[in-house]
Amino acid sequence: MPTSPIVLGLIALTLGITLFALWKGGPPERIGAALILANALLSNIGDFLFPDAIPSVVWLIGDGLTAVGLLVVAVLYASFWLGGVMILYAALFTLHSFYFVTGRPVDLFHARVNNADFLGISICLAIGTIIAWRRRILARKKDD
Repeated sequence: MPTSPIVLGLIALTLGITLFALWKGGPPERIGAALILANALLSNIGDFLFPDAIPSVVWLIGDGLTAVGLLVVAVLYASFWLGGVMILYAALFTLHSFYFVTGRPVDLFHARVNNADFLGISICLAIGTIIAWRRRILARKKDD
């Protein structure tokens, strides 16, 4: 379980943004939020349940499955926020792959890049949700 205030803050921010996307987003934002939230929760649960496992393997599997799910969403609903999230997940997958293949232990560089990347993913989702919400409001006003 993470104890760093930065990581706990990032988890809280991600939780808040995904709940915001589930509440106010359109279909792609809701599906994306569910996938991102599941990834965040399952990676923390995986770290807790499998403390002796190589963390990179658990992270690779989680990020790979999330990226495949988001790829399906991106094919169905093309939008800029999904493109940004896909690029950020590719960077995250590359980071975890590098550490796994080279056998490097998780260090400060890994933590910083991982946290910055996941912050970017959350920001992309928040932007996509705000855009979808605004479009719905404008469409409703146009119909009135």
